[in-house]
Amino acid sequence: MVVFVCAGCGVPLTARVTRVALPDHAHQSHGHDLLPVLLEPGTYAVNPEPSGPPWPRWDEVGAEEAEARGVYAPVYSLSYGPTGQIALAPGDVRGTVVIRDRCDGYCCGLDGRDGPNLACAECRSPVATRVDDCSLWGVVWLDPRAVRPVAVEGPACRADEWDGLREEHRRTPPLEPLGWWSPQWTAAVGVALAHLLAASGGRRVAVPDGPVAEAFRGVVDALLPPGPPELRLVLAGPGLPAVAGDIALVPRHPQTGEVWPSGMAAVPLAAGVWASMAFTDDRRLVPAAAGMPEEVRRDDPPPLLPTGPFRPDVDVFLHMLARLPEVREPWLRAIHDLVRERRYGLPYF
Repeated sequence: MVVFVCAGCGVPLTARVTRVALPDHAHQSHGHDLLPVLLEPGTYAVNPEPSGPPWPRWDEVGAEEAEARGVYAPVYSLSYGPTGQIALAPGDVRGTVVIRDRCDGYCCGLDGRDGPNLACAECRSPVATRVDDCSLWGVVWLDPRAVRPVAVEGPACRADEWDGLREEHRRTPPLEPLGWWSPQWTAAVGVALAHLLAASGGRRVAVPDGPVAEAFRGVVDALLPPGPPELRLVLAGPGLPAVAGDIALVPRHPQTGEVWPSGMAAVPLAAGVWASMAFTDDRRLVPAAAGMPEEVRRDDPPPLLPTGPFRPDVDVFLHMLARLPEVREPWLRAIHDLVRERRYGLPYF
């Protein structure tokens, strides 16, 4: 466990926290409501990409410089901020004060557009950016240049075993209470879809029935060439029987970020979404006897159904695809450009 302290004066700025993998939805913009916090209390995650201002546009940077920074297809702008920003639940932050002239946002909160908006309460150095505006996941991003980690004593933190993913509380439900698709699902599938297209090599992929088909089949069939499938996608991971295939949809460990070793071309999927696909029982219940009292049947609400077809998060998908070297292949670059240009006009996004 660590505590992050101010690099200038050494004052503690966080509670004791343990590192986990950065969620796929960390930078997602979803809907127009206040979203929950990004991370569980007592945890932190590190963003390996540059983030924050300045944001020069693509035509100012150029393809060669962008590729050197790990971006292989056009994007609106690139961050030239620091790499390694540290994400925390807002409740785990200590000893900070708001920088009042950096509190702009789009609607009902802060979106970090002005850079760090929290300062160390002791020395007044800018140290972090709080984000809590509509459509954005609640988080505090520590500036890696302004803080440093200090190891502290605490309970031994061992990574959970893979088999623990089968437990029901580890699953991310696909639907929200009103029947809307979970934004965590749309983001996770957007990331996995980019990896799946890259792994396909432009060949048609057969997608298995069930929840995997509901999330992937429509968009995969639309984006890859028509014709009979040449590759087979399978769901693989802890607790599932071995199945022959060419590409495996496998879990990414929620703490370490490790990808389950499958022996096939791997498409990593957020563990909670993977577990829900792998172990959710979608069988429909029917009355066991015709004589069941009417009031008993009314007491059991029907299963929650989605309000519409599943659509991956197009912005998360494009962000991930632009950062895969395979997007330089002409066929995959054509898919990237099609989705980027038409974006919300495509029926499967």
